[in-house]
This record gives sequence, structure tokens and C-alpha cells, in this order.
Amino acid sequence: MRFQTPLVPGRLIKRYKRFLADVALSDGREITAHCANPGSMMGLAEPGMRVWLEPNDDPKKKLKFGWRLVEHDTGHFTGVDTSVPNRMLRTALEHKQVPGLDDFDTLRAEVPYGEKSRIDFLLSAAGRPDTYVEVKSVTLSRQAGLAEFPDSVTARGTKHLAELTEMVRLGHRAVMLYLVQRTDCSDMSLAADIDPTYARAWHTATQAGVETIAMGCQITPEEVTLGKPVQMIAPDKA
Repeated sequence: MRFQTPLVPGRLIKRYKRFLADVALSDGREITAHCANPGSMMGLAEPGMRVWLEPNDDPKKKLKFGWRLVEHDTGHFTGVDTSVPNRMLRTALEHKQVPGLDDFDTLRAEVPYGEKSRIDFLLSAAGRPDTYVEVKSVTLSRQAGLAEFPDSVTARGTKHLAELTEMVRLGHRAVMLYLVQRTDCSDMSLAADIDPTYARAWHTATQAGVETIAMGCQITPEEVTLGKPVQMIAPDKA
């Protein structure tokens, strides 16, 4: 997925009200950017961090910049826009590029299911159970090489695991797909200390037959594309 307009670099001044960030651009301007990430962004919103913004000239948008990336001192990138995974993964799925999710005839997005929820992707093929795919963006890393989810308590995420479990009970296939939006991680686990309820729900869902797929990303200021599979390390049971 290529960014629609070339990204511009800056330095983060502060993130506030979850969806706003003040940034000093390299040309000296200080602007407010939209932050499309409702999570805590632990480790990604420290003042002074190098960030990349996508400008826009859409008259319907009040903010003319969107925060897309963090560039770490190591040269690695983290994608902070939680809308990117679904857009990028749709293209990857359509091109049959996601291992384990490459055998289907039709793909639909945002299909109602569960209790007032919408599944990210519903894959169907003649003569086989439907495959329900829920996608989560993973950006937290507190240990070198290890990504973790979630970065804050997620009751919504726990609800999704229960709904995927119900799909398995009804005879369908269900997949929890974690997209690691970091270029510096090859393994992934769950942050059970941050949200033990979610970790327990994941264990319950796994035992019921919900599958887990973790994929990495290739990230540059020009584009975000699907990377290699990431090893999922199951957390200890609480």
C-alpha cells in the first residue's frame, strides 16, 4: 500500500486527546496532525521522536496532516495508523499473499456478525466453511525483537475473541490475524500484564479452535507492504 501523498518528516512535540499530535516540521512550522490510533501508543509518543506525516488538501478535513510513521534511532520504522492494516491486507489477500489464507473464491469486508460487530474479512469458497478473519494492529515492543499486543486494556478485543470462538462453534473457520507494524520485531506475544483478561480470552479461543496468524510489515516513508510471518509465542496462562 503506497501512501497517497509523499510523507514529510518532523519531530513530535506532544500527543494529546488520543487523536491529536503537535509536530515541528523540518521547515520550522508547528502543525497539528490527526493521530489515527486510539491505543496508548506506549513507547511511540515521546516528545522529540522523529515522525512522518502524510499531508492532504482535502477541504472536508480540518487537519491537513495525518501521522503515519515513527522512525526510531536505529533506522527501523513503526506504523502508527491503525487503518493501514486492513487496507494493506485487503490487497495482500486479494493477491493470495497471506500464508494460510490463500484458498478462497470470494472476499468481503466489514460483514456484520456476532453481537453488533463487523468481521474485518470474510473469506468464502464453494464446499468449505466460511473463514472469519479479525485483524489487530501490533505496535508495542518492550523487549528487543519482540512485539506485543495489546498496548492497553481492550474490552473490544476480548469481545472479538469470544465472537470468533462462537463462529468456530457454529462450524466455521476463525482466524485472529495480528499485523506487526514494526520492522524491528521477528517474534510476537501477548502483553498479559497489561490486559490479563485478553490473554485468558486468547487461550480460551485457541483451545476452541480459533487460529492465530502473525505477519510482519515492510515499512518505508513511501509504502507499507506485507512482510514475512512472525513467530507467535504463546503467553503463560494466568
